Amino acid sequence: MKIIKKILYLINKKHIILILIILIAITSTMLLWLQQEDTVVPSAKPAYHFYLVGQNSVDPFWKEVRQGAESAARDHNVVVEFNAPRFNNPQEEQMYLDIAITSNVDGIITHVSNDESFTALIDKAYDLGIPVVTIENDAKNSNRNAFVGTNSFVLGKEAAKLMIDATNGKANIVIIVSNDYEMDSASQNLKISGFLSTIKDYPGMNVAQIYVSRMGILSAEEITQSIINRQLDINAVLTTNSVDTFGAAQLIVDQNKVGTITLVGYGDTVNILRYIKNNIIYGTVMSDPYKMGYEGVKALLDIKEKNNVSTFIDTGVKIITKGNLDEYEMKADLVE
Repeated sequence: MKIIKKILYLINKKHIILILIILIAITSTMLLWLQQEDTVVPSAKPAYHFYLVGQNSVDPFWKEVRQGAESAARDHNVVVEFNAPRFNNPQEEQMYLDIAITSNVDGIITHVSNDESFTALIDKAYDLGIPVVTIENDAKNSNRNAFVGTNSFVLGKEAAKLMIDATNGKANIVIIVSNDYEMDSASQNLKISGFLSTIKDYPGMNVAQIYVSRMGILSAEEITQSIINRQLDINAVLTTNSVDTFGAAQLIVDQNKVGTITLVGYGDTVNILRYIKNNIIYGTVMSDPYKMGYEGVKALLDIKEKNNVSTFIDTGVKIITKGNLDEYEMKADLVE
């Protein structure tokens, strides 16, 4: 009897061990499967290695540019490496641009500031046979192959039209621009010129002052707070990037100035669209950052494979107000 019990005990022990081995094998297989699900395995060796230099990594605009470029990379079997300073810093941008040139990548997409050093680096890439596409801001005096972006003058004109509609043509306006106003004066001046040229026929509209916000130093919130604290006769604010737009809107809410200060801004982040829906922001204008990134990659491909590309690829202007918000969000969902 004891012998039978011992045999049964050993059999059960073996079963338990066997069951444990099976469970371990199943668990290992599941973990391997999950790991493969999270890993994108290229279907073939990438055709090209491109390099994208952004203006900064904080603004949602540049995150969308990167998304567009990465989407194009997947569609066309190329690699796009992205680098950008955390905050606007032309010297750091130039450092990344120089790294791309030294690495002898197959093509470069880059933001440029109003600095001759960018032109010199772009020309250096050109001399080495590396095609360069500028994005958002152009470098017309360089040997860049193409510019992908929006006409800044048109952006300013469309922003002015929104401001006229929002204020019935009567407003004392403050404009808040990012520190690009100093570094990228050509692009910013075109925006301001477009805005001013459109409101000049409205005697009741006046730009009182232009303020400069600096990411990480002086924000649009602080500037708006200063305007309110000083009790200036300001009833409208224009911002030119999504970070400043959200910051100014948040301050207007916090200080109970909704309906007192009209805000026309830039961008289409979730919070900005929510503020448009709640009548805190009247409307925004913007270029299409996703399309910029996507078309930038396509432009480099055209250069590499066809040796031909348009020197200006216009990505258009988007205008968002409460009136077209539902339609805009529906189209955005379809794209996603």
